Amino acid sequence: QVQLVESGGGLVQAGGSLRLSCEVSGRTNSAYIIGWFRQAPGDDREFVGAIRADGSGAYIVVSKRGRFTISRDNANNSVYLQVNSVNSEDTAVYFCAARSGGSASIPVGYTYWGQGTRVTVSS
Repeated sequence: QVQLVESGGGLVQAGGSLRLSCEVSGRTNSAYIIGWFRQAPGDDREFVGAIRADGSGAYIVVSKRGRFTISRDNANNSVYLQVNSVNSEDTAVYFCAARSGGSASIPVGYTYWGQGTRVTVSS
């Protein structure tokens, strides 16, 4: 079993930045992939990017490169999603998820999910 707990959501002003955290615990190894997804009101869940559990192989979908960054802190067993220059389209519930193996660029096959953290961008 793998447990994931997101934090860092809340209200952020347009143009600002936010950093979301995903604390990972349980039976993982370096081959695990930790992904970030988001779901805006009324929309389907959207893949943002992912990183290997050892911190290598970070991937961000093409449409979000430049503003989004994924990183890992091994000491804290946490994966982070940094979003800069936020705008109203970034309002969503953000989820982290985990799966064993594969490439970070593959958006499917995730087995474990966190509860999500809500981000609201104010203008």
